[in-house]
Amino acid sequence: MNAAIEIASGLLIVAGALFAAAAALGLIRFPDVFSRMHAASKAGTLGSGLMLIALALHAGELDVITRAIAGVVFFLLTAPISAHLVAKAALAAGYRPCAITKMDVLAPLLDQRKKQQKT
Repeated sequence: MNAAIEIASGLLIVAGALFAAAAALGLIRFPDVFSRMHAASKAGTLGSGLMLIALALHAGELDVITRAIAGVVFFLLTAPISAHLVAKAALAAGYRPCAITKMDVLAPLLDQRKKQQKT
């Protein structure tokens, strides 16, 4: 039983580290603020959540498990909200998606808002 928990926590740590590395690579390589925000929020949250679950498995104590679960829930509740606010602020500041993006759904809304501000 103890060896199975050690292996499971080790695999979760490795998986979490890979997701965190993918998030860091996405922050460096992606072209615009929207795709960078997506990489940081989604892969970073999954990576840190997996590592906290591995910590809970490895410790095996009730207080550590409850804190780790609370941390995972906190990450899952705050990351999408903060990513949405960053994207909304970037859009309001005038940042547009890069040319690679196929469809800009919000472009007519932004043009309409700019026309309203000029008048």
